[in-house]
Amino acid sequence: MPDHIKLILFHAFIGFLLSLAFVGGLLYLNIANLWHLVTHTAEGPIALIMLVVFCTITFGSAQIGFRIMMMVEENDDDESKGGKRDAIPVLDAIAIPIPVKADDRRA
Repeated sequence: MPDHIKLILFHAFIGFLLSLAFVGGLLYLNIANLWHLVTHTAEGPIALIMLVVFCTITFGSAQIGFRIMMMVEENDDDESKGGKRDAIPVLDAIAIPIPVKADDRRA
């Protein structure tokens, strides 16, 4: 399996574990009375599965994005500091009054 696929799957799994911990904390602390809703309604298991899946998508995406942004490339060319900007011409704004007809009516 290619290295980048392994990287994505590994960090997606970490996001899944984070989501399980988050949902477990939500249920344990009974935030918004979720424990009662999940255990005492017929749709509770479906809601629990959906909560885990959507939290997995959220935390997995954040974990993958964090890992990719933390990757560092080694550059052999230490002299290059990036491109140079061209001088951008600054336009001087001149305020010109424009007469506007207005009725003197008040509502």
